[in-house]
Amino acid sequence: MRRFIILLILMVFSVPAYSATIYKWVDKDGVVNFTDDLSKVPPSYRDRVEKEERKDVKEEVTPRPPQPATRRNEEETKTDTYGRDETWWRDKVRPWNERLKEATQNYDTAQKKYNEKSDELSQRKFGSPTQYKMNIAELDRLKEERDKYAAQVSEAKAMLEKFSKEAQESKADPAWLE
Repeated sequence: MRRFIILLILMVFSVPAYSATIYKWVDKDGVVNFTDDLSKVPPSYRDRVEKEERKDVKEEVTPRPPQPATRRNEEETKTDTYGRDETWWRDKVRPWNERLKEATQNYDTAQKKYNEKSDELSQRKFGSPTQYKMNIAELDRLKEERDKYAAQVSEAKAMLEKFSKEAQESKADPAWLE
């Protein structure tokens, strides 16, 4: 008889629950409480109870096609000490690499224009002081433009250097910054 009762108890508790209603409320002390019986919720909190239906349904799982055997290390995503991966680093560095490239091109173009104007001024004789002043003003404008692009190149290089130091400190792969 004793075995029968133990067997009966085991059968009752081994049957999985297919659905349940969970009640949640927060008391006056800010403590979150849960129960599956609404009568256990104090009457003063019943108007603030959140009700949630839980259904434990087995999902159909389709088997995966066989995967070729590879080493586990190759499949794992490498990260730095803070959990940031290659994608994070590349997204952080990409805009500054683009700015550096654009600023370098603009600087080279401005330097070329400045050199051409400077050469033109050194080979030419001017008829009036006004023409001379206009050409000097143009040369000054080109120099300012060149200096602006030089500052942009310096800023981009400084940011990339900062990222490089940050990558070294967090033990990120240096190839991620390229």
